[in-house]
Amino acid sequence: MTDKIATLAAGLMFVTPWPLLASGLLFGFGADRHPRLMRRMVAGSAWFALLSAVAAAMAYAQGLSRPYTYFSSVLPDNLGVFRIDIAVNALTIVMLLLVAFVGMIVSRYSSTYMDGDRREGRFHKWLALTLGSFFTLIVVGNMWAFLLSWIATSLFLHELLAFYRERPGAVVASRKKYLLHRIADASLLGAIILIVRTLHTSDFSGLASGLSSLRGPLPGSLLVAGGLIVLAAILKSAMFPFHGWLIQVMEAPTPVSALLHAGIIYTGAFLLLRMSPLLTPEDGPRDALVLSGLLSVALASLMMITETNIKESLAYSTCAQMGFMLMECGLGLYSLAVMHIVAHSVYKAHAFLASGSVVDHFRAPALPPSSRMASGFRAIAGLFVGAGMTFAIGSAFGIGFRQQPALIVLGAVLSVAVTQLMLPALDARHAGTGKLLFWTGGMSAAVCAAYFGLHRLFDLVLGGSLPAATFPEDPFQEGILGAIMAVFLGLLLVQQMLPKIFGSPFWRGVYVHLYNGFYIDIVIARMVGRPMAERPARQPRPSRPNHSEVLP
Repeated sequence: MTDKIATLAAGLMFVTPWPLLASGLLFGFGADRHPRLMRRMVAGSAWFALLSAVAAAMAYAQGLSRPYTYFSSVLPDNLGVFRIDIAVNALTIVMLLLVAFVGMIVSRYSSTYMDGDRREGRFHKWLALTLGSFFTLIVVGNMWAFLLSWIATSLFLHELLAFYRERPGAVVASRKKYLLHRIADASLLGAIILIVRTLHTSDFSGLASGLSSLRGPLPGSLLVAGGLIVLAAILKSAMFPFHGWLIQVMEAPTPVSALLHAGIIYTGAFLLLRMSPLLTPEDGPRDALVLSGLLSVALASLMMITETNIKESLAYSTCAQMGFMLMECGLGLYSLAVMHIVAHSVYKAHAFLASGSVVDHFRAPALPPSSRMASGFRAIAGLFVGAGMTFAIGSAFGIGFRQQPALIVLGAVLSVAVTQLMLPALDARHAGTGKLLFWTGGMSAAVCAAYFGLHRLFDLVLGGSLPAATFPEDPFQEGILGAIMAVFLGLLLVQQMLPKIFGSPFWRGVYVHLYNGFYIDIVIARMVGRPMAERPARQPRPSRPNHSEVLP
């Protein structure tokens, strides 16, 4: 086997973003004059990226996965080495396949969605540059190259989010995102400087070996670096209270929302996965991740209940799901976080691109509820059945609940999800209730089996790319695990007793505060300022109908 063949996967990953970047950089200057040509180039480049990603995965499976460095330069002031090299491992392969698939779907959808817009060519230009830089972020193995791709992806995405600059709401939301992401950039820059000067490596692959060479507790510089990485991930993932921009960017074209919520929003979680060797031995940053994620899950889930706009409700769902992913990273369940990213990405892309048909769900006939048992008691009864089913199936798949307490918590969360599946059958009151219960129970068991089966599969595939990390078992961390279970159980009971809860004046007031996001986002809105009142009048409105707003 020659050296060139051994680096086949690296070469395929290296060329994946080239056509997209070339389409935006070389041909984007006259994009508006030739929108059809730009559309075809971007669509073809997206297909090329998908085919390259599939070929790279096949080469990796055949063992042709030796890393390769294409450029290297020593930086001054003990800042390590800037390299353009490719990290070939299971994590980067999985993420590359995922983003390539979503990128192809979004580019294809954009071809018809933006057809006839007077700035169609410009849209495809920024879409190509955003996708190309995001591919680069995924495949590079050097921290400095990662930082440049991280910043470029954010800046190109900004042009898509503020695409309709005559809409004040879109401008304000993009400004919020721009401010918060620049703070995230500064945090990541500071973390990389501390890591490079302490461990004397600027490559992600050198983190584990650099940490193993240390004697005694971690130095303070690495503890600060871990905190900065967590801050950058929280800001990029739109965690509460920095979530406002993610909810308010819905005035951007729908393909942008799909690309953001099904791909680029995972940048923060991907950073945590790449930095997992550094974060694993640090209890403080991991606790911060879990608590921040749990807070976002709780509040975003409650705020979603109050939302009346379909796309903004989907955005709150993304905020809650991102909180769950960061919580999984904090618990050390890295392979589960990757599985969550893949599943959520595919679902969210479909949800946004099909958001116009969501109203059909509300036209479907609803089963008559049963009045034999109070909602809270019915939910608890369903929870016992769901918990028994979940832990029995998990044990059959060899999940070590006793060896890792965090898995017990995840099992409890899955039990809540299974309970939600079974509750409609428990609520039903008609002649076929017994048959409905049977089929619902079978579907719930199939969901559990699929979840734990994928859990084992992702553990097997990603076991060599991500460190094994158990959550500490001291009293404080045990309290955190208990809080996670309490929050999810509380959300289940709140959802079941909503009509009764919001019947009281106190909870109606809480509803209003939840609808307004506890007014925290107003502070950030004042920091970025509102666009000039006369600015929309200077810009002609788009020549196409506005498909980005969906009425409930």
